[in-house]
Amino acid sequence: MGRADGAADRRRVIGHGSVDDDGKPKRTGTVWTASAHIITAVIGSGVLSLPWSVAQLGWIAGSLTLFLFAAVTYYTSSLLADCYRSDDAVAGKRNYTYMEAVESYLGSRQVWFCGLCQYVNLVGTAIGYTITASISAAALYKADCFHKNGHSADCGVYTTMYMVVFGISQIVFSQLPNLHEMAWLSILAAVMSFSYSAIGVGLALAQTISGPTGKTTMGGTEIGIDVTNSAQKIWLTLQALGNIAFAYSYSMVLIEIQDTVKAPPAENKTMRKANLLGVSTTTAFYMLCGCLGYAAFGNAAPGNMLTGFGFYEPFWLIDFANICIVVHLIGAYQVYCQPIYAAVESWAAARWPSSDFVVRRYHPFAAGKFSVNMFKLVWRTAFVVVSTVLAISLPFFNVILGLLGALSFWPLTVYFPVEMYKRQSKVERFSKKWVVLQSLSFMCFAVTVAVTVASVQGITQSLKNYVPFKTKL
Repeated sequence: MGRADGAADRRRVIGHGSVDDDGKPKRTGTVWTASAHIITAVIGSGVLSLPWSVAQLGWIAGSLTLFLFAAVTYYTSSLLADCYRSDDAVAGKRNYTYMEAVESYLGSRQVWFCGLCQYVNLVGTAIGYTITASISAAALYKADCFHKNGHSADCGVYTTMYMVVFGISQIVFSQLPNLHEMAWLSILAAVMSFSYSAIGVGLALAQTISGPTGKTTMGGTEIGIDVTNSAQKIWLTLQALGNIAFAYSYSMVLIEIQDTVKAPPAENKTMRKANLLGVSTTTAFYMLCGCLGYAAFGNAAPGNMLTGFGFYEPFWLIDFANICIVVHLIGAYQVYCQPIYAAVESWAAARWPSSDFVVRRYHPFAAGKFSVNMFKLVWRTAFVVVSTVLAISLPFFNVILGLLGALSFWPLTVYFPVEMYKRQSKVERFSKKWVVLQSLSFMCFAVTVAVTVASVQGITQSLKNYVPFKTKL
């Protein structure tokens, strides 16, 4: 394609290939590809913090919290899937992004709030994944060092270099056109997430069986033993809730994933199945990782199961798990960043429709479909560079996860899906269904506020001993 033009290009500069009758790339997605995108988006860095989260909550509250977040996520994601098409879930006008769906149902006044919540969270997730990938990459060096020199050796390593390398890889992968072209990357990333989750579960199970194991309690960490006072216990408990919320968050990319699904059958039916498959699969892994990790480490569970060196041997298996984490996060980073890329590129195409810099595609190779758009090259590279610099500046794993979970959970996972569903289904005020939906939204809002306060407090504490660009694993 030479110069981009027409309505489709005013919305988004798209890649090559056959298109639907609305000018968008032809949709070929199925339950399986949608599930792969969901699993890629969901099972990420959050799974590694679950033993620590369960340790803060204890056996009873930890297990119940995992199930409750899973149930809320599946229910509200199903509501959101019904809102992919305006007015009618089967025959209505398609909404291509989360913000388009919000504008269609709730009007332009709420779009700004939605956009702020969605894109702040997506940017934050990119930063969080950069931190996590660098920690796992650095752990490769550290695991080999411990194996050669003993577990008491000084094997500390700075993570900055690894963040830079991860950022360079993302500059390359960010030139992929859109989610339609990324099914292979999501499937690879999903396989990687299964691999390292299974390794974590296996190591925790082996540790639980063979020992030694840490002390576990019904209420989690104990005041005066594991934490200094009741205030610290409360802060850490709330941060744990944020980590679990982050571990389940994917609503902000659900509409974009649904836009890859072919029809018929109706997209919302396909996405219900994909949501169920994705959430149930991740919940099974989360229960295994969280509970077996807690059984293995007890109240002293590390913040990151595979890089906190609760496990030292077999070092080659831990190395392989960390390689899987890095590969998975390369794919997950792209799944979360594609909506950001699309939004800015759509705005630029609408703002400067005649600019060669913005809309023209160049073909560096005579054969093949690969093309280069200069605006996309510059903008996406700049985004990756900025997010990498921010990750280097704020390398606090657990508290960043808690803050991201808090910021996305209520507005994006609960509030907007509930409000859009009420409009679409014309739920009457003060009816039984209306009361249930409002109660769910209010309770989740209260959780979000509490976790946000706790996460900010955690970041404040971490900054007291922080030296910029000198973070060691």
